Amino acid sequence: MSSQEPRVRRSGNYFRTKSIEQSIEDTEEPEHALSRSLSALDLTVFGVGVIIGTGIFVLTGTVAKNQAGPATALAFVAAGVVCALAALCYAEFASTVPVAGSAYTFAYASIGELPAWIIGWDLILEFALGTAVVAVGWSGYVRSLLDNAGWNLPDALQGPDVADGVGFDLLAFLLVLLLTGILVLGMKLSARITSLVVAVKVTVVLIVIIAGAFFIKADNYRPFIPDARGQESASGLDAPLIQLIFGYEPTNFGVQGIFTAAAVVFFAFIGFDVVATAAEETRNPQKDMPRGILGSLFICTTLYVAVSLVVTGMQHYTELTVDAPLADAFKATGHPWYAGLISFGAAVGLTTVCMILLLGQTRVFFAMSRDGLLPRFFSRVHPRFATPYRSTVLLGVIIAVVAGFTSISELAELVNIGTLFAFVVVAIGVLVLRRTRPDLPRAFRTPWVPVLPVASVAASVWLMLNLPSETWVRFGAWMVIGVVLYFLYGRKHSRMSPTTDRPAPPGPPVAR
Repeated sequence: MSSQEPRVRRSGNYFRTKSIEQSIEDTEEPEHALSRSLSALDLTVFGVGVIIGTGIFVLTGTVAKNQAGPATALAFVAAGVVCALAALCYAEFASTVPVAGSAYTFAYASIGELPAWIIGWDLILEFALGTAVVAVGWSGYVRSLLDNAGWNLPDALQGPDVADGVGFDLLAFLLVLLLTGILVLGMKLSARITSLVVAVKVTVVLIVIIAGAFFIKADNYRPFIPDARGQESASGLDAPLIQLIFGYEPTNFGVQGIFTAAAVVFFAFIGFDVVATAAEETRNPQKDMPRGILGSLFICTTLYVAVSLVVTGMQHYTELTVDAPLADAFKATGHPWYAGLISFGAAVGLTTVCMILLLGQTRVFFAMSRDGLLPRFFSRVHPRFATPYRSTVLLGVIIAVVAGFTSISELAELVNIGTLFAFVVVAIGVLVLRRTRPDLPRAFRTPWVPVLPVASVAASVWLMLNLPSETWVRFGAWMVIGVVLYFLYGRKHSRMSPTTDRPAPPGPPVAR
């Protein structure tokens, strides 16, 4: 950084930015420094571990039956393209700003403090709900396996969806607490456990693809894109926002149904952006972050397309079940043994989804705390394990309670809109930083700028507009709460505030 370059660019109090150099400098403060232990393979495993989950075992049948038929494969491709556009933007930022916090940190370095707070607040909601939703789903699979073995939990401990009145999902609660403990003990331990579980999960998925291919019947693919005529449109708050604003009515089935389905199956891709939250804990982030982000996304898109083609080829889309389409498709072909294998793979696989979503949330919370926008008490790292143990324990306990007491399946759309909003901010941030800091060394450069970031914004907004209006209302309410907290606390305590005493820059980097 030249001597004339300001450490903080100020464009009003709300849009002051934190320089890349200052962001990197903050990572060297001994009390707030994370351990660098991850490789490109670790990051790719993290990405695959969090992406392959509920989507591949459940959404394939749900979308095929209700929105797209056999063309569900094209819906996965469309959602994958939207994610790929965003992933290229994430890869540039993660290699240029190798600091914890993902989209929050990127926004702080390019757009300003208030937008960074908003996106950080958004990510906290996204990862919290995602963790809780998946934990409840994992609990359901495990209870099913226990029932097959003749072991039954009392209804009161199976969650509010099963119990009459107030229920507590004991298994979901215990899972989140267990994963919280693993994350506190260290990033490398988390990576090793994730690698083992991902190997099991991918093996199960490959068995499903290979075995199911022998039961495909060509007649089940006809029609590949079902006719949209005669489909009823949603109304009221259940209708997509694009319908209320522009009068455009997305339909189920037909070509439009593919894009409607893409907005739904997008949930299956959520998580690859979590890889970016681990930039500060990567040994060579300039090279490894792009490889981890793009590699995991490519692998998972390929597996999703293959599974959707197999399940719609095994059983006609009109006959698929919504709760367990893959397992029931094998039962329909006279091979119930595979149904148990799929349930086992889902139960095992969802543990990594929970852990990595929880990891992402704790790193965003940690970065916001280190910047003073949240209490700096939570940015202290453990003296032995070099993990943000205070924020990890706090968030882990809260999410465990939420997963135990709350029926939150209807809030899954909030995770979608939160992720898409983050995609929009990151793409805009790439454009802004290219203009304000063209001098920055960029180990990875997003191609076709400004066309690709603009396309990423447009594609993300399009999927957001296809989400129900009620989701927008809930999302807006959460954002309003976040803005109020920023003005009551974050703005006054920010380390970029002229009224905040900032400690002297640290000495040489500590050995990690």
